[in-house]
Amino acid sequence: MLIVKKFGGTSVGDKERIMNVARRCAEDFKKGNDIVLVLSAMGKTTDELIAKAKDINPNPPKRELDMLLTTGEQISVAMMAMAFDTMDIPAVSLNAFQVRMHTTRVHGNARLKRIDTDRIMHELEHRRIVIVTGFQGVNKYDNYTTLGRGGSDTTAVALAAALHADACEIYTDVDGVYTADPRIVPKARKLDEITYDEMLDLATLGAGVLHNRSVEMAKKYGVQLVVRSSLNDHEGTVVKEETSVERMLISGVALDKNTARISVIGLKDEPGMAFRLFNILAKEGINVDVILQSIGRENSKDISFTVSRDEADQAVKIIEDNMARVGAKSISCNKEVVKVSIVGAGMMSNPGVAAKMFEALFNENININMISTSEIRITVLINEKDAERAVNAVHDAFGLED
Repeated sequence: MLIVKKFGGTSVGDKERIMNVARRCAEDFKKGNDIVLVLSAMGKTTDELIAKAKDINPNPPKRELDMLLTTGEQISVAMMAMAFDTMDIPAVSLNAFQVRMHTTRVHGNARLKRIDTDRIMHELEHRRIVIVTGFQGVNKYDNYTTLGRGGSDTTAVALAAALHADACEIYTDVDGVYTADPRIVPKARKLDEITYDEMLDLATLGAGVLHNRSVEMAKKYGVQLVVRSSLNDHEGTVVKEETSVERMLISGVALDKNTARISVIGLKDEPGMAFRLFNILAKEGINVDVILQSIGRENSKDISFTVSRDEADQAVKIIEDNMARVGAKSISCNKEVVKVSIVGAGMMSNPGVAAKMFEALFNENININMISTSEIRITVLINEKDAERAVNAVHDAFGLED
């Protein structure tokens, strides 16, 4: 079997945990399996590197920041190869240049385009464990790029797809995918399995277990994922196309704190204004989520939408620089909001799901600012101070407790 294993930063945070990962991989290797191991940077290394960069330059060039951040994963893979050497296990560490992981040219949030597998296959044929840097790639200008927070998950899935791996295992500091973040909701229950679509929505809406693009890629290429703990041998959660159990009404509740609401006031109430506004943002790479447009009055309308908190200031500046073009009177930004979402394929065939969610929030006297829905998701925007109460109330309302 060819197994791709990915371990996150906490799983390789110190010497003891690195040796623990090495032992676990060595067990599978000794059974005759081929192992490709994808690693994140150790512990809080990425955060520390960002802090050091901003100490030198509060607004570091994105190319140079990527150049810096990619060193984190290179430390992890080299240390892991050294750990295998102490066990007399043949292993080799490879970075994005050595593997040749081709990405788009965007720094900080690049997308993988293709992976050259020749080097990896050569090492596997010589019975070595191949340790690959996650989170990074190389663009057409031979510059390092990074894939965004959680990008090592995407690296692992992309490798599993390119290598036609028999299994793709994502190891983290929790036992699998839960009905909510167990650090916020003590009653949260671990799921045995979940569909790609449900997992994609949960990941996109703030569940930190998997990078959303990794789930998107797994669905596209039919890569079955298993999410399990790096700290124990418990069975994890399988992410796949269809689940074998009857679909629950709701699979999980997600909380996304990386949210800001921008309101553009007094737009001209005429065709093309919404296009003009969001086209300006799109050209600058700003991703917009929940959108609410008011009913026109006195030849004007208001549009509110959400962006990630770390892009809020940039989005505001872009709009302010184009106020005349979009015909707006004023703009405001609120960073003290969060998104709470429920996700579940079962809601497609069950009326009254939204009402139950809204009732749970009403009972807690929590005000809803904005609402967005899809076939398997309902998202509300609420004040940040109400976040944990809201998640627990909604989780209890749908009987998701363990």
